[in-house]
Amino acid sequence: MLRGVATINYWTDDLEAATPGGVITYWHVEDVAAAWERLVSMGATVYQPITAWGDQGFVTAAVVDPFGNVVGSMYNPHYLAVLQAPRRA
Repeated sequence: MLRGVATINYWTDDLEAATPGGVITYWHVEDVAAAWERLVSMGATVYQPITAWGDQGFVTAAVVDPFGNVVGSMYNPHYLAVLQAPRRA
């Protein structure tokens, strides 16, 4: 289900006073809706709904697990391109 960390977002309500207000780590998945539905079916609650960002294929969603951790999932076509690129020695 989880392929690897794709993005980490930091947020705050008061940028000037911030040491970051929170962090969401987004794990890359092939199907954000399926991952989100599975997490919710296992007891997670919705934190961020499934959201498509622009027309480049980015999709994110996040839930709060039963222990209070925020878990994000993301589909990012650029992440896949990096994974498939030849590795340099």
